[in-house]
Amino acid sequence: MVLRVANCSGFYGDRLSAAKEMVEGGPIDVLTGDWLAELTMLILAGNRLKGRPGYAPTFLRQLEDVLGPCLDRGIKIVTNAGGLDPEGCAEAVHELAARLGLSPAVAHVTGDDLTGRPLDLVNADTGERLTATPLTANAYLGGRPIAAALSAGADVVVTGRVTDAALVTGPGIWRYGWGPDDLDPLAGSVVAGHVIECGCQATGGNYAFFQDVPDLAHCGFPLAELRADGSAVITKHPGTGGLVSVGTVTAQLVYELGGPRYLGPDVVARFDTITLSDDGPDRVLISGVRGEPPPETLKVAVNYLGGYRNTMTLVLTGLDVAEKARVAEEAIWARIPRESFDQVDVTLTESGLLRITVMDADPRRAGRAFSSAVVETGLASYPGFYGLTPPGDASPYGVYWPVLVPASEVRPRVFLNGRELPGPDPATTGAPVPGARAAGPGAPETVPAPAGDVVRVPLGRIAGARSGDKGGNANLGVWTDTRARYDWLAAHLTSDALKQLLPALKDHHIDRHDLPNLKALNFVVHGLLGRGVAASPRMDPQAKALGEELRARPVDLPEALLP
Repeated sequence: MVLRVANCSGFYGDRLSAAKEMVEGGPIDVLTGDWLAELTMLILAGNRLKGRPGYAPTFLRQLEDVLGPCLDRGIKIVTNAGGLDPEGCAEAVHELAARLGLSPAVAHVTGDDLTGRPLDLVNADTGERLTATPLTANAYLGGRPIAAALSAGADVVVTGRVTDAALVTGPGIWRYGWGPDDLDPLAGSVVAGHVIECGCQATGGNYAFFQDVPDLAHCGFPLAELRADGSAVITKHPGTGGLVSVGTVTAQLVYELGGPRYLGPDVVARFDTITLSDDGPDRVLISGVRGEPPPETLKVAVNYLGGYRNTMTLVLTGLDVAEKARVAEEAIWARIPRESFDQVDVTLTESGLLRITVMDADPRRAGRAFSSAVVETGLASYPGFYGLTPPGDASPYGVYWPVLVPASEVRPRVFLNGRELPGPDPATTGAPVPGARAAGPGAPETVPAPAGDVVRVPLGRIAGARSGDKGGNANLGVWTDTRARYDWLAAHLTSDALKQLLPALKDHHIDRHDLPNLKALNFVVHGLLGRGVAASPRMDPQAKALGEELRARPVDLPEALLP
């Protein structure tokens, strides 16, 4: 007996047809979707200030296609699309159901919203203290409130801010009755949730070796066949495009990961204990995951209004590109002094794009005053002058600020059809329990370095990579497919070597975490994204392309390691 948990959304804006595809494509027990990236909470806050819903309305569009079939087949629906207003989203579900002539039991989970409460606003990454007033403050809840709602008979469960993996852990607790001391099964469910939370990224989407993925244009969404012991098979519906392999699952495991101890409100999952194995075509078994008691704190995602920003992009072509960039800057700053802004970022790309971003507390200074000054240089600048952006007003930007609060100070509340359910037994709320720390696997036997000729080739010929954002830090996971290639990678791709290959990282502190069980390394580049994606002036504010930049860099490699 397994619990089939399907995903139909990896972000706010994902494929609308996915819910219907997952319900109609094969048997599932639970339909989940993740709408809440760190940036999404800020987007929803902006929507709410404009009088729009504080939840993800695209969830309702998907639900319209599948609510009836899910009720007929007993498929539970669990989503974090409630965002900043899970109660409003639950009410909208009731209204949609009434129009369809349906009567589902709808639960919603609150208690994550700490906005307005006194918080110790010390940044969990940098140690800085926030003096601005938070716009939003939401704690990351775990899976137990979801399990309580399902146990009470909910057909649809709408949450606000929960961990992405809670959408799988919650149904697992409901089905298998895991208690706080069932650390290994809980940890296994967290790992399965981490794999499927980003939708098609587990089934070949954004995969380094994309040439190996069949019919990527019709990539199927993932599902996890979760077992009572916490092990799970990652797969997809038959007949869909994409690929589920040890490689695609590894790519997602190292995505947006910190160290091997993956902290959460239900359990600490040890990613250095994961074992992956083939279980047939498009099937990968995850097993062996060990868990530790959860920390006594919860992470809180705080957002505040940072100011206003504006970007102008000029195109430089032909000869002497660096000199042209200097001339362009001199002409612009002669019209509006660079030091008049709170922050300025100037980036000249290898393809000749000069991107100038200004940030300031004054929307007028960062707005037309800046962009018009750039346009005014149009006939008095470098030869071949033209831009990609017209003059425009500045736009507000938010700053993501992670903090920690004692878990005992956060009280999840569960409502079913508008009525609050009794609070959970304190013994089952996921509080830390005594227990020995889980031991990781022993160090694998090192394969002797291959002898023979050395050739200079791009690193990506033997290694995959996937990168992303974690607040103001960038995450970069790199993996290989054989023990010999991993041993070479682990010996040569140090933090210093990474800085040499990617000089833009040279001023940043980098932590390297080894995951020999996955034949992978994970790097955390501190501060690369500044104050987070919404405030980052980078062209790639979420560091999505960092992995591919690394794979293109040439390295000296033993020829015997080449495919």
